[in-house]
Formats: sequence, structure tokens, C-alpha cells
Amino acid sequence: MIRIERRLEQPRWLSLAVPVVSIVVAFALATIVLVATHHPPLHTFRRLFDAAFLANGSLSETVVSATPLAFTGLAAAVAFRMRLFNVGGEGQLYAGAITGATVGLLVAGAPSPVVIGAMMLAGAAGGAVLAAVSGVLRAFFSTNEIITSLMLNYVVALIIDYLIFDSHSYLRDTTGFEASVFPQGKILPDSATWSSWTPHGLLLPLGALVAIGLAVALWGLYARTRFGFEVKVIGDSTRAGRYAGMRTRRKILAVMCLSGAIAGLGGASQDGDFRHQLDPRGLTQANYGYTGIVVAALARYNPLAVVLVAFLLGGLQNAGYTLQGADFPNGLVGVLQGLILFCALGGELFIRYRVRIVRRPSPAVESAS
Repeated sequence: MIRIERRLEQPRWLSLAVPVVSIVVAFALATIVLVATHHPPLHTFRRLFDAAFLANGSLSETVVSATPLAFTGLAAAVAFRMRLFNVGGEGQLYAGAITGATVGLLVAGAPSPVVIGAMMLAGAAGGAVLAAVSGVLRAFFSTNEIITSLMLNYVVALIIDYLIFDSHSYLRDTTGFEASVFPQGKILPDSATWSSWTPHGLLLPLGALVAIGLAVALWGLYARTRFGFEVKVIGDSTRAGRYAGMRTRRKILAVMCLSGAIAGLGGASQDGDFRHQLDPRGLTQANYGYTGIVVAALARYNPLAVVLVAFLLGGLQNAGYTLQGADFPNGLVGVLQGLILFCALGGELFIRYRVRIVRRPSPAVESAS
């Protein structure tokens, strides 16, 4: 008989050994797929690694792909550590993009640092307000936050489409023949373009540095403050938190708003760092919020690990775009990405649980007993 038992203690070496073994298994399975589809495995893996990290300009493209994943991964990790399953990072990122672009256009005449700061605050506020809806429903009405936050994703997706494609809103560009035929958002002014640096040819956008700073701050908040201690206690047992006099409703609302604010800041970063306009199709097709949940799970909700995992997954996505071609179809790229993610997530089972093989007693022993 095979039994799966929860580990009472998790050895530290498992946290390192299991992910490594999971990646090895993923590449072993990918090798089988590549051989079956008549693609040389070693050559393909080398192309994958080169496209993600070594080719000219690939590292910068990986940072660009990783930046929104870091924001949405941090947003998910912040909530999940309190057992709040905020799956609304996608919609909260849209909300932050809407409010960030709006403020960027409204204060266009101000100095660039003022405009950038206002966009950050507006993006964080937009995401926080949207997350607060699910937070209030969970804290005061015991409504499942998974359902409410997920449904709000679709609501905000329809709103962002309406603002650009189905109305003549302030955010839509209505000047010229091309804008009337192909609806698009207004281009943000130069003062709303976020700063970037290129040390040794590596592009470092401001949003990426903000995400790293947030990860450090969140690690300190959860590991070194009373707030973080109370969040951990309430996450482990709501009853214990209430018995200790902790204000659980306030904590639920605070954590949900913090999570939404981080995702909303990621939406503002998309406006200021990369797209320079409100881009509904680009945002909704990227699925940053849903991928951020995977990032948080792989990082085991550790803010510092979220940044590293986001960088690795960003490289995987960037390499996937590069490898696509007539000799390497898009579907095969998706299979390779899925195998790596599936094995990495599946490895979590062996960190939290122990698999035991129990021998059944022989019939003679059973009859004697």
C-alpha cells in the first residue's frame, strides 16, 4: 500500500533538493517529447538557454518579460501567506494600468519625477480599490475571495476594452484617420516615460528596480514586524488570532489592499516602462496575473524568491517567442514550458508530504490476529 502523509517537519535540504530534481525530471520528459517530434534535444536546450540569457539583447528582453511577473507574483504571495487566495491580480493590474495612464495624461505638464510618482500612486490605488471589494466581502460577509476576485478580472477586462474600443473616452486617441479606423490609447507624454538604465548593455527599467525594492520591503514586513507575525498567526488559525485579540477583519482588508496595490503598480509600470499607452489587447493577452500565481507558488510565497522565479520564467517566455518558427511550432514551445511548470509545482508535494510504502500483513498473520 502507498500512503501519503503530511510532514510534521520539513528538512531544509528538501527545499533545495526537490526543485533541482523537479527541473531534472522536466528536462528528461522534454527530451522524450523532442525525440518523439524529431528535434535534437541538446541542440534545442542550447537554443533555449541562449535565447533566454546569452544571445545579444536576450537578457534585456528577459528582464522586460520578468518585470510584470514579479509584480503579480509578489501580489499573489502577499495574500497567499495569509491563506487569502487573491486570484484577481490580472484585473488589479488592469485597474492600475487604467488609473496610471489617466493620471499620466492629466498631469502631463508637471516635471517628470512628479508625473512618474503620481502614476505609481494612482496605479497602486486603482489595484487596491479593486482588491478591497473582495476584501470587504471576505472580511464582513464571509464570501469566498477566489470567486469574487476572479469574477472582477472579467469585469475590469470589459471596462478596459470599453474605454478604448467601444467609446470615445479620455484615454482613447481620437485624432486622425488612423485612430478612427484602428482604436488605440493616447500616447503618454515624454514626462510620463519611466526612467531606465543600461549598465554594460543590460536594460534595467525603473519598474524592475521597484519590484526588487518591494520584494526586500515585503520580506522585512513579514519577517521582522508585528504585522507580519499577526498575518502568519491568522493564516495558520483564524480562531487563534481572534483569541489573541488580533483584529482579523482589519488584517484581511489590509492584506488584500496591499496585494492589489502591488498588482496595480505593475499595471502602471506597463504604461510607463514599456507600452507608453493604455493597451487593452496587449495586457489581456499576456495573462500576467494568472502567471503570477504560478510564480508565487514556485517561490513558496517568499518575496525574494518571487523575483528570482519571475526572472527564470521571464527567460523561458522570452526563449519561447524566439524559438517559434516553421521548424519549431508554437505548440511544442508550450509543451516544453508546461512540462517545466508542471514538474516544478508537482515537486511541492514531496516537500509537504512523505510517500510511504506499507506492506500488507500476510494472510496467516491476519488470521492469527
